Order: sequence, then structure tokens, then C-alpha cells
Amino acid sequence: MAAFEKRPESGNEASAPTPPGASAESTFHLIRRFREGDGQALDRLFERHLPRLQQWAKGRLPRWARDSADTQDLVQETLLQTFNRMDAFEPTREGALQAYLRQAVMNRIRDEIRRKGRRGTQVEFDGTEIDKGRSPLEDAIGMEEIERYEAALGRLRPEEREAIILKVELGYTYEEVARLLEKPTADAAHKATKRALVRLAEEMARGG
Repeated sequence: MAAFEKRPESGNEASAPTPPGASAESTFHLIRRFREGDGQALDRLFERHLPRLQQWAKGRLPRWARDSADTQDLVQETLLQTFNRMDAFEPTREGALQAYLRQAVMNRIRDEIRRKGRRGTQVEFDGTEIDKGRSPLEDAIGMEEIERYEAALGRLRPEEREAIILKVELGYTYEEVARLLEKPTADAAHKATKRALVRLAEEMARGG
């Protein structure tokens, strides 16, 4: 893409993204190519990162905040902005980049919620006001637990945080996690993730 435009969605797009690091050309090289004006590099970046982050973002933007900020568009715009200013962040491995992109999307979602909250937006559907306070994720574990989780996640070491985000949130296989975290084997990635989850539970308990 020479310029930003909405990518068409397909039925299986979210289920089969290209894993970062799956080819010899790293995401970091693609970002450099894009910033030098290569539109094809942006296509490759979106193909590699957009579907999984769009899938992750579903349910995190409450329904009442979606009337002018479709979640899919929000994620795409956030990635474009992030790739454009990557000089502000130099990750040492692709796992760190994934965590960085996830945080950028999370920050954008929070900004959108705050913006809509200040405007006092009320959305109606078939005459019934949609619940303004809860998303599907909040219904599952509760808003208070989400805040505790995010706070605890932020207190972990970078590799621990990356392991949890990659495996638990973004759904990568242990083989992919091993590659993204530069672990020697999938078993090593599995053990690292388990240790990270134990640390997360300890931090959540301490924070509670």
C-alpha cells in the first residue's frame, strides 16, 4: 500500500495470520522498508501482524464506544501509526515488538473509551440502550480483575510479560513463542511461559 486504506476482511483472515519471524525477512527489516516508502512492505506487515491483533482486540472496546470507531479499523490505524514512529522504540527481539504493538492497541482502546465517556455517548439498538459499562471480556472476568491483571503484567520482567502476551493473549503456539523469544525449543518456551504465569499470579495476589 502506498497510502493507508482499509484492508478488506475475509472469513479466515484472523485464523491464519503469517507468524512473525516465519520468513527470512524480519519484521524489523519490513519496517525499515516501509519507512523508506515501500508500500509492499506495509502490506507484508499488515499480513503478518494485523489479523491476530484484530482478533485479540475483539471485546476490549465496549459496544457503546464502537459507533464511529470500528475495532478492526482502530487496530489497523494504530499499527500504521506505530510503524511510522518505530524510531521511538528499538526492540531486541520480535516478541518484544509483539508486546509493544499489543500495548499500543490497548492504549488506543483506552483513549477511545475515555473520549466517548467524556462525550456521554449513549447508543441505542432496537430501542434498548446497550450496556455502557461492560464488554464481553469484562463480563467474563470483571473490570476490576482486568485492571489488576494489567497492573500485574506491567510489573513482570519483559520476557515474562512477552511470554504471557504471546501465548495467552495472542494465541501463538509454543514453537512460535520459542522463535519470537529466541528460546532453543518449544519445551523451553513452554516452561518459560509457565514460570511467567506463576509470577503473574503472585503479582496479582500481591496487588489485590
